[in-house]
Amino acid sequence: MHPSLVTSLFVTFVLASMLTRLWLDSRQARHVARHRGAVPEAFAHEVSLHSHQRAADYTLDKLRFGAVSNLVGATMLLGWTLLGGLDALNDALREALLPRVGPMGYQLGLLGAFSVIGALVEWPLAAYSTFRIEQRHGFNRMGWRLWVLDQLKQSLLGVLIGAPIAALILWLMGAAGPVWWLWAWSAWVAFSLLLMVIFPIFIAPLFNNFEPLTDTNLAERVQALMSRCGFKAQGLFVMDGSRRSAHANAYFTGLGAAKRVVFFDTLLKRLTHGEVEAVLAHELGHFKHKHVLKRMLMVFAMSLGGFALLGWLTHQTGFYLGLGVRPNLSAPNDALALLLMLLALPPVMFFVAPVMSAFSRKDEHEADAYACAQASGADLARALIKLYKDNSSTLTPDPLYVRFHYSHPPATERLAAMAAATP
Repeated sequence: MHPSLVTSLFVTFVLASMLTRLWLDSRQARHVARHRGAVPEAFAHEVSLHSHQRAADYTLDKLRFGAVSNLVGATMLLGWTLLGGLDALNDALREALLPRVGPMGYQLGLLGAFSVIGALVEWPLAAYSTFRIEQRHGFNRMGWRLWVLDQLKQSLLGVLIGAPIAALILWLMGAAGPVWWLWAWSAWVAFSLLLMVIFPIFIAPLFNNFEPLTDTNLAERVQALMSRCGFKAQGLFVMDGSRRSAHANAYFTGLGAAKRVVFFDTLLKRLTHGEVEAVLAHELGHFKHKHVLKRMLMVFAMSLGGFALLGWLTHQTGFYLGLGVRPNLSAPNDALALLLMLLALPPVMFFVAPVMSAFSRKDEHEADAYACAQASGADLARALIKLYKDNSSTLTPDPLYVRFHYSHPPATERLAAMAAATP
């Protein structure tokens, strides 16, 4: 693999993904702004002009901020690669760490330093998003103390969880022979499944309080629904989502016997019992149609391809040189290869997004149809309209932007399909 070919492909994908993203964002901004002055006819009786315009303004603010974030991300990507950032960091840490802590310590140090620098760039952007955009539109409920504490907890968890799996993968890369990538993929899959089990029990409670659902009438209604659908969960919990945000949601978490049903307290305050049941029936539809399992298997299959590709690229000198890094002569290159793969893959995967989004929208339609059969379609429609209003989701997205980015069908399309599916 010639370095110039790698460089050309990389630059092509980076520029193409950045320009496509900017083009789609500009389409979305123009479309939302153009329809800001009137509520779509289908929602004229449920959504006020004020709510519609608030959603448009929120969408436009997020798009403007997204453009800045994308520019920062592209600059960092080129800075790490073709402009020599990763090469310089590697040279400095190799000289400082290799003689003192050995090959594994040096490689973990390289991964750690890369992560710390990335976090220092991301934190100001995340803070601006929370304390300017979310705050301006009435969604942020956090103060600076809680926000900083969250960042520190996430960083500590990243070390405690990420370091062991990174060390295992690096060890396998050096010790498991030509098929190390298969062993590494297997370890990653096992680790991912374990994380799904322990997340609701040990990790999520570090950030939020989870209390058993105390509304007896709602609990009985939810239990009856789950019994009809053949679904078992470890418990029904209410999460203090209002501690951080005004956004509302409900979700399933966990794997196997560790599955839990979680309601945001903001959701329970806003929806009637029938509407909560309908929203939960939609989530049960995902499990009934095995959407979660199918999505998991799809991710595992794609990751297997990624590990296999990395297994080949680690032996290609042009892979390193073409991305602006000189491979080590007296130290392992495994951490370098991992980082370069993580940097080079997103611009390519950007163009896979429309396919994944299409599958996701199809799944959402199936889950809606299931909910209409198991609960009240009218309740689900009312719940969704309330959530669209409360979350300031635009009712007038650009159709092409939807096809590329939306994991859920737009409101008009979704409610029309539900109306057709309601008995």
